[in-house]
Amino acid sequence: MGSRRRGTRLSGLLCGAGLAAAVLGGTAPVHGQPAPSVLPRDVLPLPDQPFQGRIGDTTDASVADWPSRLEAPAGAPNILLVLTDDVGFAASSAFGGPIPTPNLDRLAANGLRYNRFHTTALCSPTRAALLTGRNAHRVGTGNLTDLPMGFPGYNGVFPQSAATIARILQLNGYSTAMFGKHHNVPASQQSAAGPFTQWPTSLGFDYFYGFIGGDVHQWQPKLYRGTVAVDESERAGELLDQRLAEDAIRWVHNQKAAAPDRPFLLYLAPGSLHAPHHAPADWINRFKGKFDAGWDVLREQTYRRQRADGIIPRGAALTPRPPQIPAWSSLGAEDRAYSARMMEVAAAALSFQDAQFGKLIGELERMGELDNTLVIFVEGDNGASGEATQVGTSNELGELLNGVKDSPRWLHGIMDLMGGPKTYQNYSMGWAWALDTPFQWTKQFASYLGGTRNGLVISWPGRIEGAGSVRSQFSHVIDIAPTILEAAGLPAPSRVHGVEQMSMDGKSLVPTFSQDTDTLRTQYFEISGAVGIYHDGWFAGRASGRMPWESQPPEGAPPQWELYDLRKDFSQSRDIARRNPSKLAEMQTLFRKEAQANNVYPIDTNFSFRRAAMAAKPAAARPPRTHFTYWSVDTSVAQAAAPNLGGKAFSIEAMLDIPSGASGVIVATGSRFGGWSFYLDDGRPTAVQAFTNSEGNETRIAAAERIPAGRRNVIFRFQPRDGGGAMAGGRLTILDGDKVIAQGDIAKTINGVAGIGESFDIGRDTGSPVTDYPFPAHSAPGWIERVDVLLGK
Repeated sequence: MGSRRRGTRLSGLLCGAGLAAAVLGGTAPVHGQPAPSVLPRDVLPLPDQPFQGRIGDTTDASVADWPSRLEAPAGAPNILLVLTDDVGFAASSAFGGPIPTPNLDRLAANGLRYNRFHTTALCSPTRAALLTGRNAHRVGTGNLTDLPMGFPGYNGVFPQSAATIARILQLNGYSTAMFGKHHNVPASQQSAAGPFTQWPTSLGFDYFYGFIGGDVHQWQPKLYRGTVAVDESERAGELLDQRLAEDAIRWVHNQKAAAPDRPFLLYLAPGSLHAPHHAPADWINRFKGKFDAGWDVLREQTYRRQRADGIIPRGAALTPRPPQIPAWSSLGAEDRAYSARMMEVAAAALSFQDAQFGKLIGELERMGELDNTLVIFVEGDNGASGEATQVGTSNELGELLNGVKDSPRWLHGIMDLMGGPKTYQNYSMGWAWALDTPFQWTKQFASYLGGTRNGLVISWPGRIEGAGSVRSQFSHVIDIAPTILEAAGLPAPSRVHGVEQMSMDGKSLVPTFSQDTDTLRTQYFEISGAVGIYHDGWFAGRASGRMPWESQPPEGAPPQWELYDLRKDFSQSRDIARRNPSKLAEMQTLFRKEAQANNVYPIDTNFSFRRAAMAAKPAAARPPRTHFTYWSVDTSVAQAAAPNLGGKAFSIEAMLDIPSGASGVIVATGSRFGGWSFYLDDGRPTAVQAFTNSEGNETRIAAAERIPAGRRNVIFRFQPRDGGGAMAGGRLTILDGDKVIAQGDIAKTINGVAGIGESFDIGRDTGSPVTDYPFPAHSAPGWIERVDVLLGK
């Protein structure tokens, strides 16, 4: 009996291989595999290997043979990849800009700055090209992923033949994690129902902590860990950039604790400087008065610094201000004051983000990991954002979607709110233009360097010659994946999970770590009809004629093609098309050839939400869903899968079993920047529509008396005027069963909710709230039994 007990206990101790090794005084077996260098890496994952051992009747008569497993090559570095958002070439001090980024400056001093590095001029395409090493149209991302069209270049889905750099590294033995913005999931796939094939954890990242979509409220973000929504109370009150950096540090600690010899890929994609511009008040105050001289002076100052620091050639011209951007001197005193404040907030946001990046770099240094880490920092996924018109906005999506225009009185009066949770602001186009010095135009302009040229910093201790130098060969975001593979000593695989892989379009930048290389290259550009083609130092392009805040170009003939010799004209300042018609024709022919080869056609000059209406998926031809049922108070649905209450008749019928004087949210969708909320306030059914965040744009309709306790059927019914539509307005009625208990008019109705990432919630109001509730809005009440939403009734 005694020996049996001892044997049982020993077998329990030996149930794990690692624990067994500890008990026996040895180490866990390393799977008996050959040295990683002899294993083939062309086909991933490593195919199943036939058993090469011998199996006898007992283990003494048998020879073990462990399945082979790929490990990262010996000495392969950690990879820290950073991509910021809407940061123009001339924003950060690392590239001569006015915003201090001391941590990026230090990285550049120990590495290299690239002054001819290019992105696609828009968010989703740049991110697709970065992750895959292929041109964006080849991987279905010729425009915003959440507004797809039914053509190969625009369907919003990465093909299986384009494995991401994360997947390749993961299958080669790297640990992989992503933190921040992932704007590569079609809107129809952003709900809890999936599919999750475009989410980071399905693209090769072991771990994801961040947000899905174009932007998110930085103070009250809707975040996911993997594919599961993060509890709103987690790190409440902290800005997003701080949350991302600290979660990344936590992940590195745990990764190195478990596998200290395994290298990692850490992809950090903060949301700054995309709208909304949010920053702590004390950081904003550091910049008080710094931009009072305006964008014209700022651009001149930046240009002089760039030349003095060697960031741009001494002979590079400063391109003039376009007529669509007003001179700073033409603004009135109050307009200058609020506009300068908007720039102060933007500067604080980028500077704060740099500080969070510094925390991560500092921790890698403390851990002794920085010396074996290749850091690739792309400062901006496109040029600075000019979407907020010549005025700026306190409600980014409200203006784009609902036509909201901030009144001068409102803008002049909210300077103390700027950067806080009650604004969703973006600065005016004048600041965006200044932060793209010395180039023409801004984000979305794929035909101009202001849209496509961004700063790149690369650091790799001990592996870079001439630290602190500027590299000037043409490079592109598609080059990042091949650079990582060469640095890690890995080939681009020919097959991944049984699918033959398309070739990568990029070229490794590793040769530039020791010297400048030539600029002999061909690269096309296209965003919403704005096109460009680079070839061996020449550039030809044609703008779409559309301003960044417009959904389509004006009627009439499109702008003429332009031609630039970038070998002699760094800033694209001299159009020489008329003097070189044959060269222009040659470049136009080359663009068409590249466009055909990369799925660029058909070209659509429309932008934003009109694209979805122009080329809806065939599934959208089915009868639209008009009845939605929700059974749980912990339900949050992405807007693409939720009922759209904008400008149409609807009924919300809630089966409740309430105590006396109950308070809580029943349904909420959107936010104070555009949304609806239906709730009980001390037993009184209440409806609120927030048309926008500005004063006087919230409509509240409430019952005068409490409804009785017990089981109740509370109905909120809206009937629009004149057939409905955007801003049509209408009448909202609240019923307790068949009894009308409140009615009221809503002057104008939203077309859709704002901001990006806000969900349709049952029993609570997540993200940025629709209104200031007199009770906690994030804790779901237990008295909601069922909610039905009926559209058109």
